[in-house]
Amino acid sequence: MSGRTGRGGRRARVAALRPRYQDELRDGTGRFFEARRTTCPWCGSARLRRRLRTTDHLQGKPGHFVLDACHDCGHVFQNPRLGDDGLEFYYRDCYDGLGRSTMTRTAGSPLAVRLYRSRARALLPFGRPTRWLDVGTGHGHFCAEARKIHPGTAFHGLDLGEGVESGARSGRIERAYRCPFPDLAARLTVRYDVVSMHHYLEHTAAPRRELAAAHRVLRPGGHLLIEVPDPQSAAARLLGRWWGPWLQPQHLHLVPLDNLRTALTEQGFTVVSAGRREPHVPTDLTSAALNLLKAVLPPPDLPWLPASPGPVRRAVRALALAAATPVLLALFGLDLLLAPLARRTRLSNAYRVIARRN
Repeated sequence: MSGRTGRGGRRARVAALRPRYQDELRDGTGRFFEARRTTCPWCGSARLRRRLRTTDHLQGKPGHFVLDACHDCGHVFQNPRLGDDGLEFYYRDCYDGLGRSTMTRTAGSPLAVRLYRSRARALLPFGRPTRWLDVGTGHGHFCAEARKIHPGTAFHGLDLGEGVESGARSGRIERAYRCPFPDLAARLTVRYDVVSMHHYLEHTAAPRRELAAAHRVLRPGGHLLIEVPDPQSAAARLLGRWWGPWLQPQHLHLVPLDNLRTALTEQGFTVVSAGRREPHVPTDLTSAALNLLKAVLPPPDLPWLPASPGPVRRAVRALALAAATPVLLALFGLDLLLAPLARRTRLSNAYRVIARRN
């Protein structure tokens, strides 16, 4: 398919989706949110402060989103939080639909593959698992790479999107579950040797419930592998609302490492490994620049916009992107150059925890 045909096909899909989006947005975005909390959902403290107010940098869907931080325990959470209708609206066309091709390219990039292999190798000191459940698996790309490091392991995947079924059809995972994890856990008690959650827990409405589900499906002595953005990262303070891992409106809870350690202990786990070095994703400067660029550029043709952009606006956007590309490449090079320093300091943007089920 030529580039021209591909662009024409996308425009047709956008035009077909526009009536539904415009109907949903007729009364604004307020109906997508629950009531604002006055206490911390993690510890119950009423000592809250606003951490930031931002927009949807990833997709450019309308709306403003607030992250509050607890003064007592440091938990960061979306407040007011999206309800079920809001989550469905903002996730739609991100990982599947219009956004599927972009996410597939990202998942197959060399940087992503390196991270997948690092996560898989982290379990090598704890033996060879027979069955491994990857929660929030997307299209199963992690499982395909992890199988090379853990041959003979049966990899299953769980997600809410259609990508998990695509992962099973392609052979990246042996079995697909398309349902909420706590619902599955009620049916699969003491089934798995490993459960992994890579940048999944921050997307969930009730993180402690997800930990309880992991405890239920793991056999005694099995391991839970968690990787999440670190809200205590120095990069988050330096880059403010442009910091990529805030990822609003998808990230509902950002849990400090000490809080997660305590919660795992309460759920019946023993933390056997924790660190910030390996899970750091060296894209902070690049993603912040991209977020800023998206905020000032004329938006592309998107179904949640009232109308398709005209030729002048499209030309301005193309010229601006062309001018910005060398800067973005330079920033990506700088991210890679600074990665060894970031991994050894609080500039690291993520942390990883491995916990054993007691």
